[in-house]
Amino acid sequence: MLTKSPKGWQIPERHATPEEVFLDRRKLLQGMGFLGMSALAQQAFGAIAPDLYPAKRDAKYTLDRPLTAEPVATGYNNFYEFTLDKRRVKDMVGPFEIEPWKVKVHGLINNPKTYDIDDLVRAFPLEERLYRFRCVETWAMAVPWTGFQISHLIQAADPKPEAKYIRMVSVDRPEQMPGIRSQPHYPWPYFEALEIKEAMNELALFVTGIYGKPLPKQNGAPIRLITPWKYGLKSIKSIVEIEFTEKRPPTLWNKVGPTEYGWYSNVNPKKPHPRWSQATDRLIPTGEERPTLLYNGYEEYVAGLYNGKEY
Repeated sequence: MLTKSPKGWQIPERHATPEEVFLDRRKLLQGMGFLGMSALAQQAFGAIAPDLYPAKRDAKYTLDRPLTAEPVATGYNNFYEFTLDKRRVKDMVGPFEIEPWKVKVHGLINNPKTYDIDDLVRAFPLEERLYRFRCVETWAMAVPWTGFQISHLIQAADPKPEAKYIRMVSVDRPEQMPGIRSQPHYPWPYFEALEIKEAMNELALFVTGIYGKPLPKQNGAPIRLITPWKYGLKSIKSIVEIEFTEKRPPTLWNKVGPTEYGWYSNVNPKKPHPRWSQATDRLIPTGEERPTLLYNGYEEYVAGLYNGKEY
């Protein structure tokens, strides 16, 4: 049960970037622990179908900000199944095994199938896209993701008419993911959901790579969700199950804190979190603040999906 007491993921003022560090990028990265990664941290990178990377970049999707440096995006991660400390995730994922890996696709569909991860990565065309990424905690990045449109998998699954949602579930391995045991108050394994019409949107990706390489373990290897118009909490990692349902499935954060985390969790600067404003983004690692964009700047793609259901 969530309370008003400070949590490990809250953003204290002491983390604001000093001006003298802001002016020296290398000092900044060192100060945040993103340089000099340990040998264990370098083991964090996956190796699923490495011959498919780098994938061709889709020039349609552009950014209004510079790309986040790779050591930052792969060294500052929310992955509570390992630890609440964003900077330590990369150092704790070494024992996490991503091969063999299977993804079960089932439910209200005509073509249920359990994919081996290598077959799944090769089943649909991969492409690289530059997307803004916005955390509900207000920090933001700009990342080159590689993946395939979820719509392609949905078409292959051939949903039945009564299917309205897709439910996704993460792997549950407490012996390899120490955060599961140290935080038993969360209802593991992680679970998320989308309306099928959301998942059919061209922006919605199942991601398998980043920075022209297979996805690192700390970023959700071997496969994760990215819906760039939503807060990052929707971006479930290390997926093992995709189920098509008629009734709306619960999502982990909405179940744990329904007054703090919406089921839709669309980025909305006018909808504050109960404990902080969502009016500005804080770019990682510089600390630069920018006005938060409705739907994270993807309004033209997704606004038609919603009828006032902003959160």
